[in-house]
Amino acid sequence: MSHPVVVIGAGLGGLSAAIHLRMRGFDVIVLEKNSQPGGRANRIDDRGYLFDTGPSLINYPWVFEQLFAASGATMGEYVRLMPVDPSVKFYWREGKTLCLSSRFDGLAEEFSNFEEAADVKIARFIHDTAHRFRVVFDHLVTRNASSVASWIAPVPKRELFRLGLFTTLDRQLKRYFRSERIRAALGSYAMYLGASPYELPGTFSILPFGELYYGLWYPRGGIYSLVRAIEQRAREIGVELRYNAPVSAITTTGTRVHGVQVATGEFVRADVVVSNVDVPTTYQLLGRNPSSRSWPMTPGVITFYWGISADIPQLHHHCIFLPSNVRQAYKQLKERIPDDLPFYTCLPSRSDPAVAPEGKHTLFVLVPTPTISQAGESFDWDRAVSLAREQVLARLHHHSVALSASSIEVEHVWTPRDWSQRFGLYDGSAFGLSHTLMHMGPLRPSNRDPQIAGLYYVGASTTPGTGLPMVVLSGRMTAERIWNDTRR
Repeated sequence: MSHPVVVIGAGLGGLSAAIHLRMRGFDVIVLEKNSQPGGRANRIDDRGYLFDTGPSLINYPWVFEQLFAASGATMGEYVRLMPVDPSVKFYWREGKTLCLSSRFDGLAEEFSNFEEAADVKIARFIHDTAHRFRVVFDHLVTRNASSVASWIAPVPKRELFRLGLFTTLDRQLKRYFRSERIRAALGSYAMYLGASPYELPGTFSILPFGELYYGLWYPRGGIYSLVRAIEQRAREIGVELRYNAPVSAITTTGTRVHGVQVATGEFVRADVVVSNVDVPTTYQLLGRNPSSRSWPMTPGVITFYWGISADIPQLHHHCIFLPSNVRQAYKQLKERIPDDLPFYTCLPSRSDPAVAPEGKHTLFVLVPTPTISQAGESFDWDRAVSLAREQVLARLHHHSVALSASSIEVEHVWTPRDWSQRFGLYDGSAFGLSHTLMHMGPLRPSNRDPQIAGLYYVGASTTPGTGLPMVVLSGRMTAERIWNDTRR
């Protein structure tokens, strides 16, 4: 290849693609508009408080180990993962709580507060879903397929109907648990995938299973320590990374990519361009109109980054505060911020005191919102921030978490508009394209552009989907596709 591969964006998907391509012999240049890598998984450093801006936990740690191994290194030489157990604590307004754990006895004890014969039901759920998990990962998740038929071809036909593709997540969970509280907790992952547990395919029961079976992990120093470790490894093997280099256009000659135009005026010639920006946002760099087709996106978020001067011992590392009426909240989220606000908190300083000044805490709060277009042009985001802050503090106080506004000595707030402007997130969607039945596998936008030769995609809006492990796998899949195409 006469020209280097250009990767637009130094998110984890882009870095993963860059590493895999470099290890296959390509010269690779990564162009990042911001001053540091990570994309959504970024960092704020303010007066000794270190905030991970987006993802706050690691699941499927072997995916990251495989990335380092592919580069000829061992992950443990670069970053240390610490288990977080119990993993997540759920709160209901009525006073009930539920802690998830990868320890069977602890999980059974928690579930027994809501479900009779909890140990038997958990065992059956884990046994059945472990099989489903292996089928999905072994045959579907990491396959580049051009059609549904070729995608499902390796799956034994008797297994297809056991995957839960044709039922909902809630109905799948209901086969094991009668408790609505347990199903609400295990089904809460649906929000991050752009639907409710009453709409999302039952296949996604593998998500709560994965957390229960394999646990949650926290990189010492925060998620950003993992980002920096991957960036370091990319540099070590010869990937060129350029920061403060926003791409303003992807240029083409006929139906073939020609290179990229950088906002600084530089033109970088390339026979292959990989975009780590959302697919519809990339369309804008091509002069296409993304609104010409439907893009069902995951929700937006308002994120609060609070430096807390007081101790808050009641909060676990990861907490989710669920509304009394979960169905109503999911329904309202499609057009406005729900009346009974669901939200997520992460207190990394509980496990890693180094991310906050001595005796203080770093608290991350994520509030789901509609996307920018769902909220409408007249939506007042400043007012939404004020109301969300009030509701979060009131809900914490309701659960005897002694956090007052006066204890917040550092605050940063990002709305969907901020997320869109900083990282090119289409429509302010926090997690990329949704994962409804019609947007799984080859029904998602392909990682190879169907019209322009040499243009590829990586990240949350292509295959296999959203989440840190998935975008890292996406980098491998896109690199494999480029390698096969260039060999032909």
